[in-house]
Amino acid sequence: MMVRPRWVLMLLLALAIAAGFALLGQWQLGRAVQSGHVEKLPTETVMPLADAAAPSAPIRQTSTGQMVEADGRWVPGDEQLVSGRLNGGATGWWVVGHFEVDGMDAGIPVARGWAATEKEAASAARSLAAEPASDTSVTGRLLPTEAPEQPAEGADPHTMTTVAVAALMNLWTQYDEHDVYEAYIVDHGVVSGLDRIDSPPPSQEVELNWLNVFYAIEWTVFAGFAIFLWYRLVRDAYQREQDELDDAEEAREQAGASSTAP
Repeated sequence: MMVRPRWVLMLLLALAIAAGFALLGQWQLGRAVQSGHVEKLPTETVMPLADAAAPSAPIRQTSTGQMVEADGRWVPGDEQLVSGRLNGGATGWWVVGHFEVDGMDAGIPVARGWAATEKEAASAARSLAAEPASDTSVTGRLLPTEAPEQPAEGADPHTMTTVAVAALMNLWTQYDEHDVYEAYIVDHGVVSGLDRIDSPPPSQEVELNWLNVFYAIEWTVFAGFAIFLWYRLVRDAYQREQDELDDAEEAREQAGASSTAP
C-alpha cells in the first residue's frame, strides 16, 4: 500500500509540509536566541560624568557601571566610613568622600578606598580630611545610590552599611542644599593607607525568549504530525481495502453455499 504511486506522492507532500514546519521551528528558535543575546555595553570606555548622569535625577540603566571622569575638588572633613563592604572576598570598610563637580554646582559621593579594619579606615579618613582643598579630577565606576539600612541590633546607630546619598547629605558638614547626584563613584585611583576597591564591570544576564521556544516546539510537533497523518491515512486505506476483500470473500462463500443447498 505504501509504495503505490498515490501514497508515495502523498508522502512527498507530507515531507514537504514537515520540512516547512521544521524551518518555521528553526526560525522561531533563532529568534529566541537572538532576542536573548545581550550586546556588551561600552562601560570600560571612560566618559564625562555629565554625559552619564545629571544631578538630582536617577541615573539611566545604561549608565550603571559606566566608567566616568569628573573635574572638581574634594570637601575635606566630609569623609564617612561605610562598613560591611566586600573587597576580593574580604569584609572591611570603605572611606567615602564628598566631591564637588565643576560646572554642575553639585556634589557626588566617591568611595575612595577599602580598609580591612575600622581603625585603618578611620586613620585614612583623618589623613584625607587634613589635605587642603584643590582642583583635581576623579575617575571611577558610576553606580546608583543604595538604600539606607538600619544598623544591626547592638551596633553603633551611626554606623553606615550602604552608600546612601540621602544619609550622606545629612552628614556632610559643608552641604548647603545644592544639587546632589543620586549615584556614587567607586574611585579607581590609589589613596594612601587604603586598598583600591575591586569594582569589576557589571555582569549581564542572557535570557531566552521562552515564547519563541514554545513556538519552535509547536512547529516541531506539527512536522511530526504531518508524517503521522500520512501514516494514518495509509493505514485507514489499507484497512478499508482489507475489509472490502473480506466482505467480497464472505459474499462468495455465501453465494457458493446457496448454490450447493438442496
